[in-house]
Amino acid sequence: MAGKFDNSKDIKGKVALITGGTTNLGGATAHDLASLGVNLFLHYRTNQAAAEKTQKDLQAKYPDIKVEIYQGALTKASDLTKLFDAAKAAFPKGIDIAINNIGKVVKKPLIEVTEEEFDELDLVNHKVAFFFLKEAGLKINDNGRIVSLVTSLLAAYTPFYSPYQGTKAPVEFYTKALSKELGERGISVNAVAPGPMDTSFLHGSETKEAVGYLASVGLNGRLTEVSDIVPIIRLLVSDGAWVTGQTVFASGGFTAR
Repeated sequence: MAGKFDNSKDIKGKVALITGGTTNLGGATAHDLASLGVNLFLHYRTNQAAAEKTQKDLQAKYPDIKVEIYQGALTKASDLTKLFDAAKAAFPKGIDIAINNIGKVVKKPLIEVTEEEFDELDLVNHKVAFFFLKEAGLKINDNGRIVSLVTSLLAAYTPFYSPYQGTKAPVEFYTKALSKELGERGISVNAVAPGPMDTSFLHGSETKEAVGYLASVGLNGRLTEVSDIVPIIRLLVSDGAWVTGQTVFASGGFTAR
């Protein structure tokens, strides 16, 4: 039986699972949701010290919420199952918000991409995203909110990013399909496509000249900031819950469609 859609703006007391949830955009999203009283289950891959610091800082600043951290590589479908099962074990009332930040980029001509590079991108950007959505669809509470982070490069006509674009692109279609499949349970499913973001993720894969160009084509001649994207994620998991099946481009005009 279909459940009644809950468009409540108040997400205090809800539980959010966030992959890559202790640094960059994931960490900023965690802090933002914590300020609204959301309990957190934060995944990280390798940097335990940073994860523990994030947990300690959040718990000290927001003592009324519970913050759990979880380490994992997420290379197999079973890893995603374990992630969601661990979150449900930590929060027996279940998961209300699921946000996937995982991503990897390689910038080079298509004809120079190695099989090893392709397989790694396909794993991180595609396989993990698919099985994250599957597990979220199976285990998120009714009236839950699911958000995947993709890229504004999905709307770009450009060289050198084909394996990144190609392995992120399927997430749009999974988002649309899953939003239809889960609609009767009141669950919204969306993707957010940021522009080139001023984080270590960008600076680690681009030259100084390329970063300068990417900044020059954005609104006010700057890169996308983490603070530009966090409110959009907040909107999708709270006030904007009526939005579903969409990819929201937030790139300062870098790309649009």
